[in-house]
Amino acid sequence: MGKGAGKGEGAPQDMTKEVLISGELYDVSNFNHPGGSVIKFLTDGGDATEAFFEFHGRSKKAQLVLKGLKSRTAPAAVMKERGYNGKEALTRDYAKLRKELEDEGFFEPNLLHVVYRVVEVVAMHVLGAYLFMAPGASMAQQAAGLLVLGLVSGRCGWLMHEGGHYSLTGKIAADRCLQIIIYGVGCGMSGAWWRNQHNKHHATPQKLKHDVDLDTLPLVAFNEKIAQKARHPLLKAWLRNQALLFTPVSCLLVALGWQYFLHPRHIVRTKRVPTEGLALAVRHVLFFGGLCAGMTWGQAAGTFLLYNAVASAYIFSQFAMSHTHLPVSEADAYLHWVEYAALHTTNIKSGWFKSVDWFMSYLNFQIEHHLFPGMPQFRHPQVSPRVKALFAKHGLPYDERSYFPCLRDTWMNLHEVGKSVDKKSSKSE
Repeated sequence: MGKGAGKGEGAPQDMTKEVLISGELYDVSNFNHPGGSVIKFLTDGGDATEAFFEFHGRSKKAQLVLKGLKSRTAPAAVMKERGYNGKEALTRDYAKLRKELEDEGFFEPNLLHVVYRVVEVVAMHVLGAYLFMAPGASMAQQAAGLLVLGLVSGRCGWLMHEGGHYSLTGKIAADRCLQIIIYGVGCGMSGAWWRNQHNKHHATPQKLKHDVDLDTLPLVAFNEKIAQKARHPLLKAWLRNQALLFTPVSCLLVALGWQYFLHPRHIVRTKRVPTEGLALAVRHVLFFGGLCAGMTWGQAAGTFLLYNAVASAYIFSQFAMSHTHLPVSEADAYLHWVEYAALHTTNIKSGWFKSVDWFMSYLNFQIEHHLFPGMPQFRHPQVSPRVKALFAKHGLPYDERSYFPCLRDTWMNLHEVGKSVDKKSSKSE
């Protein structure tokens, strides 16, 4: 689908790659997408209308590029083949809701909220460093300082996430700059790498061979079909115990792999050393030259691993609660943008005094975030009732759970998937 070769009425008789947007097929065969290979997941089927406008709503350049591409009106057979037929009402109602929310200002950033978020992470870093470095600090005080620093590193992950979606200031250049600083200094990672990978997840969440968040071996498997790829006895043994190993061991290993291999490699390959590379250098100077001044290298390395274990366990475990315990879609299944959010995303209730909203920086409203990734996240609780109404009208589930039951579901899924390695072995034998 979308690859031509005579597929569908009126399809060109070649290997043309086309993406469907607003009833038009745009030729992207020779188009080098700045965001990486995410576009290939939208040329092999389905309708990319919502994905294009949600990812590029604030980019005038993207709108101009789209207009400059060769296009043709999609024949009825192609629309049917791409799963559009029967979903016209859902498309119409979603577009109507989005327009209403846009007109009411829900997509407008709030600069005071941005200032609050930035001041919060700076203040937490200062507090953590003071507790850890204060003259005569006890071990308990130093442990508290390291805990605060680990938590704020995780909170930098939440904050840079919003910068990567351009929903902090609403200005692409400013949000990218904030993401580079916050993610680089606060987490030791690359914003450009994150954007490249994360948009693939948003385009087709929980879809096999599409969602990069499912490509998690060898450290963890969230779905039986992923676990079945394990062959080596040591890998199988690891997966059997993955529920116990996930935090902090697997999370820490993922963080280290990102920080010292995948992200630096991407920075070098994409020639971002003067920007993102500099942010990583500042992070290491502050941590090892400041926080760990006077320590031996062994003590400094141990301190860093403890800090990193807290940060990675916090951020990765909370993200896992939003999707990983849910079913997956097959690689050849083409869901509507709204269906992806309804079937493959979980919301977590705000809890007492909105504590979960703070702890997860409003990304506990993952359904709303996946429907409207460019909306400032603090507005999600306000639009939630209207999203529920849309889902109810179209018979779609609105998966909303309390925090601790969802945490249990996430870990039970890790346990059950881990056991599936043995089931597969017994069948093959």
